[in-house]
Amino acid sequence: MAHAVRPHAAHPEERATAPARHTTALTATLVLVTSYMVAEVVGGLMANSLALLADAGHMLGDAAALGLALFALWFARRPATAKHTYGFYRTEILAALVNGATLVGIAISIIVEAWGRFQEPSAVKAGLMLVVATGGLVVNVLSLWLLHDHDERSLNVHGAWVHVMTDTLGSVQAILAGALLWMFGWRWVDPLASILIALLIVFSAWQLLRASTAVLMESAPGHIDVDEVRTALLATAGVGAVDDLHVWTITSGLEALSAHVLLCDDRSPRALLADIRAMLRTRFRINHVTIQVETEACDEAGLHP
Repeated sequence: MAHAVRPHAAHPEERATAPARHTTALTATLVLVTSYMVAEVVGGLMANSLALLADAGHMLGDAAALGLALFALWFARRPATAKHTYGFYRTEILAALVNGATLVGIAISIIVEAWGRFQEPSAVKAGLMLVVATGGLVVNVLSLWLLHDHDERSLNVHGAWVHVMTDTLGSVQAILAGALLWMFGWRWVDPLASILIALLIVFSAWQLLRASTAVLMESAPGHIDVDEVRTALLATAGVGAVDDLHVWTITSGLEALSAHVLLCDDRSPRALLADIRAMLRTRFRINHVTIQVETEACDEAGLHP
């Protein structure tokens, strides 16, 4: 006899409240970043600094990432439909993937421009560059503070946080370049700082692309050992075997599991499912569970009481 039961310890609808908790922080950060991006473009043009313009370009990427993150959070709230039975949670992951790809594009454009500057170094107003870069650092640090409580709960928000973090490091690079230019007049420092900023961007983008692709490919979550889950299921009283075990991520913070288990004692399937559900929730934080309970094999083997 097979019993297909789906005990959801935390329904997807409960997860739908999560986007609302991130919206305020993302909106405030978007306003900050967009406002200073304009100032940095003006300052970069006035100072003739590629490092500042690269940082402004990265801020443009930040603004796009934050806007996309807000859109994804709004879209993810839409209820499930007959066609989209899981709802639209994966919109967050798609947004994170786009953010990662955008970072790569920004980095490539910075490197190309920096190479031209190495060939023909340009005069840069170091003092103005230093002042504008310092202002950018202040804005970025404030933005990181606004997002720091939210980035670990959503891959989409983490993507926006990564944008701001790399931009913060870029501002540090621009400040150092401005200081060296001001003290020693080294024109090559400006394009060098730009390339270093671009390398930081690529590193961050790779981490984001890898994480979002893993979710879209339905890989097992990195923090969950599937073999350990199987062992824990087999250790549950009454479970004789576990087959077709799958663990994947629907979206950030919402892991799912499906499996067939063999019931080999006299308890009811519903009692066994309650034990399994409690174990998976407390030990592995897996809340979306679908278990099919089989009993016929135990009957045939004489294992059932």
